Amino acid sequence: MQPIRVLVVEDSLMFQQLLVKNLNKNSSIEVICTARDPYEARDAIVKYKPDVMTLDLELPRMGGIEFLRKLLPQYSIPVVVISSLSDKVFDALSAGAVDFVAKPTMASRQEIEDFIQNELPIKIKIASVAHVTRNKNHPFPFSEASPAIVRKDLVIAIGASTGGTEAISTLIREFKPDIPGIVVVQHMPEGFTSMYAQRLDRQCEVTVNEAKTGDIVLPGQVLIAPGGDYHMELVKMNGNYQVMLKRGPKVNGHCPSVDVLFHSVANVAGSKAIGIILTGMGNDGAKGLLAMKKAGAKTIGQDESTCVVYGMPKVAYELGATDYQEKLSDIVKKTYLLLNHT
Repeated sequence: MQPIRVLVVEDSLMFQQLLVKNLNKNSSIEVICTARDPYEARDAIVKYKPDVMTLDLELPRMGGIEFLRKLLPQYSIPVVVISSLSDKVFDALSAGAVDFVAKPTMASRQEIEDFIQNELPIKIKIASVAHVTRNKNHPFPFSEASPAIVRKDLVIAIGASTGGTEAISTLIREFKPDIPGIVVVQHMPEGFTSMYAQRLDRQCEVTVNEAKTGDIVLPGQVLIAPGGDYHMELVKMNGNYQVMLKRGPKVNGHCPSVDVLFHSVANVAGSKAIGIILTGMGNDGAKGLLAMKKAGAKTIGQDESTCVVYGMPKVAYELGATDYQEKLSDIVKKTYLLLNHT
């Protein structure tokens, strides 16, 4: 198998050399060219036609986000953003980047090694098989009647990975305040989930927060599992659904894990739940969604044509875990229809 041909766009010569040296140690990856600004990068794309581009957002002559917005309508190249802790990364994803990875603290050797040897190569490999479209999914008009009665006994659980930040955003922006409480696991580094929740909260009619242990799952509210060392589970106390964060090892390579959340929803909510599995590499969430279905929940998987990576929904479908496979633009409508019959 031919190695993945990578263009590294990074203005810091020291960090650029660090990336090139270590990525080329991976037999599955070959850095074929580098660039220090978007103009050099554009020329390199035309000349070398790389499979994947890594992109720093802070670049001379033109910012990384502006570069993405001008580049991707012309060249459908998968882009992995390397970002410090900033909500600019979500603008980059909205502009068409496939995924992002948190830039390591240069003072921490262990953090640098993990970034170079594990995190970045994994993201590059995932990006190399991602479905990159010229036109991003935009919020779609929604005119169907929503449930007439707010139901506190129902809960919606959503899980996603690569491509999920935009997919989740598309769904959440269309939910109305009468929607049952929503719990979400999106694979994302620590720190970024808080900014992601704040960003969605500003954009949506529903309330969006990063989850804390003891938070009650209420209608019209979305709780997003924090990135880091904790899994999020659904529990029931005093007649209310609540979330509990538990420190634990990675499950299916992730913490928080979609499977952990979905299994807890199956155990606690049973038939009073709807499970939604969205775009992402791997199998996290598939078995948990099957458990939800067996417990009586209704389940939806995003279809292949609208996934950035048709991994998690594909495994769920092959396990028989999804009642319905829907285009991203149809999931909200299907969710409301299911709620009206639950």
